[in-house]
Amino acid sequence: MTPQQFEDVFVKIESDINKESTNYRESITARQRLAICLRFLATGDSYSTISFSYRVGKSTVSKIVKETCDAIWRRLQPIYMSEPTTDDWENIEKGFSERWNFPNCFGALDGKHVVITAPPASGSTYYNYKGTFSIVLLALVDDKYCFSVIDAGGYGSNSDGGLFKSSALGKKLQNDTLGLPNDKPLPDAPELGSMLYALVADEAFPLTTHTMRPVPVRGLNDEDRIYNYRLLYARRISENAFGILASRWRMYHWKIPLSPENLDSVVRATCVLHNMLQSQNQQSYSQAVNENEPTPNSILRNLSHRGCHATNDALVRNKYKTYFSSAAGAVAWQREYGFGRAN
Repeated sequence: MTPQQFEDVFVKIESDINKESTNYRESITARQRLAICLRFLATGDSYSTISFSYRVGKSTVSKIVKETCDAIWRRLQPIYMSEPTTDDWENIEKGFSERWNFPNCFGALDGKHVVITAPPASGSTYYNYKGTFSIVLLALVDDKYCFSVIDAGGYGSNSDGGLFKSSALGKKLQNDTLGLPNDKPLPDAPELGSMLYALVADEAFPLTTHTMRPVPVRGLNDEDRIYNYRLLYARRISENAFGILASRWRMYHWKIPLSPENLDSVVRATCVLHNMLQSQNQQSYSQAVNENEPTPNSILRNLSHRGCHATNDALVRNKYKTYFSSAAGAVAWQREYGFGRAN
């Protein structure tokens, strides 16, 4: 974060975090409060270390971080992570179609486990499949590595698919109240009929008419492999966004010793700050377009053998498979390395 970006945040939240001095004690300035909060987010240093650095009490640091993160979310969320409108979804779809070659896509969905110290008397509530304790940050990411919608605070023991189903995003998508644009045909393929807007996700999420996931790797044919390659080429946007988030806010590199309630505020603040920085550093995503290109073999290794019991929902996926293998929807790089050849 540059000095100018620090000032931009400070101006927006100063009135929320400013404290009045008394006859007995001079208050910690709003500017120093923001600096303390950003120091914790950017380094992951313990409250004890930060308290020594700034010569304030450990409990004071804890209170400052919570209050400042709440203020950051309250003031910046309407600007940098407002609820997407129909026009916003159309712009995101255009970006996914042009940059990532996946039309009618309104986002990449994924979950990130934020590792925490086991909360007292929590049992296995926060214990995840990786053998750590965590809360889950569920995020829908747009074509420019920004978070369109987030849901922070899910129990680490829950599956990503279960959290998505119970989230506000999942419920709106299921009830058709998300404000998505009207169905439209895939580019240059009117014969396939109108297609719903869909998001791309990994095998942790169920296959639905609005959620496209990979085909299980067992028994893949030519169309299946091309579809998987194209889907993961688009879906990696969510993984890259989490990588950028963690590289900017290094608190994600360590086990965070905060209560889940306080951590929710911290996670939301880092996400909206991430969006602010992405919007002001447009080259962050354009330079990354050709970096970390997924190879066919790496994609196959990352896919599981878990099947899917969807029936009607698979019809939408089958249309994508047909389209990606047709002259209208194919791109040159999808057959590199012999990936398009059947085994």
